Amino acid sequence: MTTTLIRDADLVVAWDASEGRHAYLPGGSIAFRDGVLTFVGRGYDGEADEIISGKGMLVMPGLVNIHSHPTSEPMNKGLLDEIGSPGLYNSSLYEFMPIFRSDSSAIPDCVRVALSELLLSGVTTLADLSIAHPGWLDLLAEAGMRVCIAPMFRSARWFTKNGHVVEYEWDEAAGEKAMEEAFTLIQRAEQHPSGRLFGMACPAQIDTCAPGLLRDSRAEARSRGLSWQIHAAQSVVEFHEITRRHGFTPIQWLHEMGLLDERAVIGHGIFLDDHPSTPWHTRNDLAILADTGTTVAHCPTVFARRGITMKDFGRY
Repeated sequence: MTTTLIRDADLVVAWDASEGRHAYLPGGSIAFRDGVLTFVGRGYDGEADEIISGKGMLVMPGLVNIHSHPTSEPMNKGLLDEIGSPGLYNSSLYEFMPIFRSDSSAIPDCVRVALSELLLSGVTTLADLSIAHPGWLDLLAEAGMRVCIAPMFRSARWFTKNGHVVEYEWDEAAGEKAMEEAFTLIQRAEQHPSGRLFGMACPAQIDTCAPGLLRDSRAEARSRGLSWQIHAAQSVVEFHEITRRHGFTPIQWLHEMGLLDERAVIGHGIFLDDHPSTPWHTRNDLAILADTGTTVAHCPTVFARRGITMKDFGRY
């Protein structure tokens, strides 16, 4: 067992138990042994096998990224940011994103680029929302990060023939099969020898998943003690599609089915019932999210590039 010491950092972001929050600790030191913190404070007088000078450094807990797409976004960045369908409220989801897909030979490189960027940004724990691909678990493990795999599954694919109408091609049996395979893969991740992989249930999008798939995946996630994440309220098109199908906003529809609670995560959650782009006759969505303890993975940067923002971030 070896002990590593980061000594006399300019600043350490440390937990202040008396205040119940993190605080800055000037001149602090951190020691850890085999991945476990053994000291956070000043004046460390124990033994150390390796000493790293903290001069000029800020030492902080690793950041947690709860929504990412490492298999695709390195290829999309700089491309899909610049294009959108005017007839689909400037979204690139339906007309352009299906065209640009990483092939099997590109996926490992995409993942390595994405994880490298995340590590450089201070992220040490990651949720990877991807379509399952060969070698996925070992590829994630080699980065040394803690990774929550979220193999996406769905009942339908979306497409547009004309750039202003979105259609859906349904195959519910395929969605159920993909869900079963996803839970099997999550179990394999939890058993991976790295000890750093775990899983989350992830029906891909609210408008591409049959109600039965949503209910079944949520029930299975609850039985396994897993979190559950879905893209919802992420586009104007989706908002209109769900209100047309069900008479509820996306958030209200999930709530109506009993799917929202403290282990549920909404991917993006921008277009609520009071957003200027999606006005609805209710004003309940934000209260539903708050009352159920649901988490929102906002991901503001990718939407800001397209001129899309939450109505009011401060309300959260």
